[in-house]
Amino acid sequence: MIKVSETARQKVVTMMTEEGYDASTDFVRVGVKSGGCSGLSYELKFDKSTTETDKVFEDNAVRIIVDKKSFLYLVGTTLEYSGGLNGKGFVFNNPNAQRTCGCGESFSL
Repeated sequence: MIKVSETARQKVVTMMTEEGYDASTDFVRVGVKSGGCSGLSYELKFDKSTTETDKVFEDNAVRIIVDKKSFLYLVGTTLEYSGGLNGKGFVFNNPNAQRTCGCGESFSL
């Protein structure tokens, strides 16, 4: 399961609308790929459909899809949004990450 904070939900809905997606029917696709300064990095994009290998979740009125491989790295993660002075953007609070880089966009297990 992936959780979505209230501030992240608000930003997701706004961004989906701006990009022509409907937050009530379309999805936020969350994934992990090789790369970044700690070895793995997060991916976040919008999608209109799922594949047969996707896991589908809904939290805080946000529909999330994760491919099975990425799901192993993301179990228990909370998607948050930070709009502070130190930077704006989505933040992944991942309890599985043993080490993260300074920018917070990559991690290792």
